[in-house]
Amino acid sequence: MIRLRNVVKTYRQGRAAVPALQGVSLDVAEGAFVSVMGASGSGKSTMLHLIGGLDVPDSGSISVGGQQLGRLSDDELTLFRRRKIGFVFQFFNLLPTLTAEENVALPLLLDGKSLHEARPRVESLLERVGLGARRCHKPDELSGGEMQRVAIARALVVDPLLVLADEPTGNLDSKTGEEILHLMKETAEQARQTVVMVTHDARAAAYGERIVTLKDGRVVGDLCGEEGERP
Repeated sequence: MIRLRNVVKTYRQGRAAVPALQGVSLDVAEGAFVSVMGASGSGKSTMLHLIGGLDVPDSGSISVGGQQLGRLSDDELTLFRRRKIGFVFQFFNLLPTLTAEENVALPLLLDGKSLHEARPRVESLLERVGLGARRCHKPDELSGGEMQRVAIARALVVDPLLVLADEPTGNLDSKTGEEILHLMKETAEQARQTVVMVTHDARAAAYGERIVTLKDGRVVGDLCGEEGERP
């Protein structure tokens, strides 16, 4: 499903070169729920952004669902992100002037569908995440947990191949965070979707069936559940 080979990414800070990823190679199977852990600056968010086509590596290759991202034009990459990848972020990234229903529908609206066409799928997802009765509420009328549920529904609305979550519980209290993680795992299992989640929280990472650890831009650990290190 996901294949990284010798991926290198370096950022510039003035005259200094700051390595973010240093030759990362990784495979993720279809339908897997993988947690990526590491301290701040370890490269975990950079890796997520590269997998999602939000940034490009300096060298190396990345393929998602058999598609080599480096071979796509800017327009093709935009369509690939819109139709094949669902994003969940720490700060929700909901549009404040739109209702929950409209926020969830947004990826479909951007892809040319009308709200009328999108509504059955949107309503089904809002019911699935427990917000069917809140569909007409705007973000400032929702709790943090409810906003993240809207964000999860929005990520799933295109029925993506891959869901990428960057610290999805980082802005929530522990109880609400656990509810969100359980919901993400449950919805991914129901739809047989691949999930890659970045987190610094070991309790959150434990929801993944596999835990990959980054340090200084390199993979230093790769554990499968409680079975021990992968060969």
